[in-house]
Amino acid sequence: MANDRPPLQGVVGRTSGQIRLTVCENTQQQTLQPKVERATRRTATVYRDESSAYNQVSETGRAHHTVCHSHREYARDDDGDGVREVHGNTMEGIWTRLRNFLRPFRGVHKKYLAQYVAVFAWAYNLKTLTAKFLLLVMTCSISNPI
Repeated sequence: MANDRPPLQGVVGRTSGQIRLTVCENTQQQTLQPKVERATRRTATVYRDESSAYNQVSETGRAHHTVCHSHREYARDDDGDGVREVHGNTMEGIWTRLRNFLRPFRGVHKKYLAQYVAVFAWAYNLKTLTAKFLLLVMTCSISNPI
């Protein structure tokens, strides 16, 4: 947070597809690990890169597997079924989508970054637009003009 590029931490559920994104003060373990613990169940399997900030995840009861990008490893098939389930590509794709979402704003002050990230996560997690939802949004904006 000390520079103009505050770190973001993200968790995505491979089954649910839901994301949780957080603007963080730093990338230290005592900052990031509690966020992972709050965003995941104890029975979750955490797939991550080699960042040392997540080294203690297994001590919380969560299974975890890592890929080592520095050794040019990006996906791995641990159980031999032909599916490379150990990867961080889902989250990497979300980071790309977030950057594309932020690009039209041509720079976001770090003071407001969390709000932009929250809007992106909300829109990402909103899987379907229903008539009931649209009616709610339209009536709220009409009854509460700016």
